Amino acid sequence: MYLDPEKAIDISLPIHPGMLHWGRRPEIEVVESRSAGQPSNVSRWRIGAHTGTHIDAPGHFVDGGKTVDQVESSALMGPARVLDLTGVPHAITAADLERAGLGDEGRVLLKTSNSATVLRSPWKSPHWVGLAPDGAALLIEAGVRMAGIDYLSIEDTDHTTNWETHQLLCEAGVLILEVADLLTVEPGRYWQLTQPIPLQGAEAAPAPTLLFPADS
Repeated sequence: MYLDPEKAIDISLPIHPGMLHWGRRPEIEVVESRSAGQPSNVSRWRIGAHTGTHIDAPGHFVDGGKTVDQVESSALMGPARVLDLTGVPHAITAADLERAGLGDEGRVLLKTSNSATVLRSPWKSPHWVGLAPDGAALLIEAGVRMAGIDYLSIEDTDHTTNWETHQLLCEAGVLILEVADLLTVEPGRYWQLTQPIPLQGAEAAPAPTLLFPADS
């Protein structure tokens, strides 16, 4: 299958010290600098595994679960559907997914009001639109292999004590893509290509992601 690079849509957030983050901000250390008379520019970055657009592997919530370097390549690329859930005010339910037109693609991206609001702030919000546990159960039943959303966490804020949505998805082996910028992405069918940094033994990793229109 030929994917036209001219039609690629990059839904990854740039990584920088002033970005939206969960926990500690990225930090940059200049190791070598041409302006200081050294032969090249070299930097060292300190970032968390959950920085920017990233995937959560099953090992994030399952002891002994697959880590980023162990996930199947087939789950990281293939048909995807972007669902328009921008009208959902809080938690995305199974009924919301069905109304939005959940199909049989192996990857689902949940476009919510987050993309136009809290995703564009450098500060973590106490409120965002997430996926309710019954929505996660429906995705598992539908055979979804990767579920993505446009904020720091796919969990809806009513369940950030027990993390039920994460538990369900990770136990079922579903990869979670978080911090996907879907602001300019139209709902519909795409070909998705996600390439996480293969951090050996890590529960998560930054994962640049491209979407290609299904007809490309």
